[in-house]
Amino acid sequence: MRSTLTKAAASPVPQRISLADVARATGAALGRFDGAEVARALGRFEASHVGSEAHPTIADISECLFFSPGDGRIWLQDQRMVLLHAEALGSLRRELIDSLGQEKARGLFTRAGYVSGARDAQLVRTHWPEAEPAAAAMAGTRLHALEGVVKVELVHARYDPETSDYEGEFIWHHSSEDDEHIAAYGIGGSPACWMQVGYATGYVSTLFGRLVVFREVACRSMGESHCRVIGKSAERWDDVEEDMRYLRARDFVGSPQNGGSAPQAAQLPAAQRKNDAMVGASAAFNAACHLLHRVAPTTATVLFTGESGVGKEKFASMLHSISARRDKPFVAVNCAAIPETLIESELFGVERGAYTGAGASRPGRFERAHGGTLFLDEIGTLSYAAQGKLLRTLQECEVERVGGTRSIRVDTRVIAATNVDLRQAVREGRFRDDLFFRLNVFPIHLPPLRERRDDVPLLMSHFLQHYGRKHARQVSGFTQAAVKALLNYDYPGNIRELQNLIERAVIIAPEGSLLEVHHLFTSGEPLDKNVLSVRSDGRLAGTGDPLPSQAGPASRAMPDHEGPGSLGQVEETLIRRALTQSGGNLSAAARALGITRPQLAYRARKRGITS
Repeated sequence: MRSTLTKAAASPVPQRISLADVARATGAALGRFDGAEVARALGRFEASHVGSEAHPTIADISECLFFSPGDGRIWLQDQRMVLLHAEALGSLRRELIDSLGQEKARGLFTRAGYVSGARDAQLVRTHWPEAEPAAAAMAGTRLHALEGVVKVELVHARYDPETSDYEGEFIWHHSSEDDEHIAAYGIGGSPACWMQVGYATGYVSTLFGRLVVFREVACRSMGESHCRVIGKSAERWDDVEEDMRYLRARDFVGSPQNGGSAPQAAQLPAAQRKNDAMVGASAAFNAACHLLHRVAPTTATVLFTGESGVGKEKFASMLHSISARRDKPFVAVNCAAIPETLIESELFGVERGAYTGAGASRPGRFERAHGGTLFLDEIGTLSYAAQGKLLRTLQECEVERVGGTRSIRVDTRVIAATNVDLRQAVREGRFRDDLFFRLNVFPIHLPPLRERRDDVPLLMSHFLQHYGRKHARQVSGFTQAAVKALLNYDYPGNIRELQNLIERAVIIAPEGSLLEVHHLFTSGEPLDKNVLSVRSDGRLAGTGDPLPSQAGPASRAMPDHEGPGSLGQVEETLIRRALTQSGGNLSAAARALGITRPQLAYRARKRGITS
């Protein structure tokens, strides 16, 4: 007993048990949920007639659901999950409706559902990259059921992989949202499955790389026997703006205007054509927009933080445009681009004769922005001396020109931005602590693009339209391979890098053609290995041949393969060898190959190696 307790105390990581492990231990058959009824439903997916064993199945998905006994955590692959009482969620829903009103509460729940659907689509796209579109789409219904939200029955669905055009109709049974809404408010005149509609929109849009809008046309909360929803590519709806307003946290965000594009293009949501439009629908983007809306009516100093290229100047410009100072000047200064010897004269102005070459008096940026907004970008690069002079101006609201003898009052709102950790700079003595606290009145952090991937399709279409007009080029759209590559890329340069990739491709691509991967990635950008996949015929599918740095476990082991054969045969040989060496243990074999257990299980079943 003593040795057992000692071993348990020394183990810092609790054991994780998947739902599939429980099923195997108890003899329960998860696969029975993929029976004849699901097979008939899948058969209605016109783009691909797949059977109930099309992967990922319920059994496949259950391999991704883990419980950590005693650790207080549940995982759906790498996403932490929570078991929540439906009545508790219903209570939250009721309080939000009563305090905010139905329209605002509906928007909150729709956006929360959108994020949930987008996360599940990323899981499916990552762990089953070779799944047929029909099976990948149906995985969303299985995930939604596994998560206890609703049972989904497919009426019919159609997906064209060449144009990404989508249309589907579904029946929802046992909606948890309806149960709570009816318990609180009874039968009413409007649909109530707000989170579920958001989930469907987020899942299918993220999965197929284009905006697909779902609408609930019948609901139990309206007295119907079940709920019925219809999903279509956004441009196929006549009045999509009504649906899209629930995905926007604020009115100043550009709204998609969807129109048809040439055949064969992977169509994407089109952003508003205003030059100052802000584009986004992700939770992180909406959170930043909420903060922007709260601080806009005030005169408080705002500090934007985030990596280079996340759009700090765009947010600063929008903050000015929705404030009471919108009719006054907006002056932007890149502090890193001004030599240290000139920073004082640039910010505060100079009097005639102050130094050699000062032939005339001129106002500084503070004076030029009087009544309006001054944006100080990369403020962390200011010298210590310049920081002291800036602090005095912020405190006294007055400037003194270089060589001047009098102070000039200024009414200027200051917005600052930095891509460095100013708190760390203060600790290291590179930035004044008093200036930091003067600037840090209302901080807004802008997340990198890799943390707001839900916005990538909107940004892609926005930049495609913008640079098409700017360079007078006619480009039809993106190929499916290009969409897949852009959705999986990590964007170390953030939005600015995406902007550059698309501008480059618009210039390189032949007139009237689609943007291909080789038009976009021409400067050695490392593509994600998940962009590449193996088709059932053994040919490589995706963006093209992998770069040496991208090659996955299979391609690294290819030189060991003797004799000719397709890539599929090589993969089968590697899987058999790994299973043999591990004694049939899938987890050990997956670790040896450098892939996840669900990926290995799927590939092994596809090759007929395991049942």
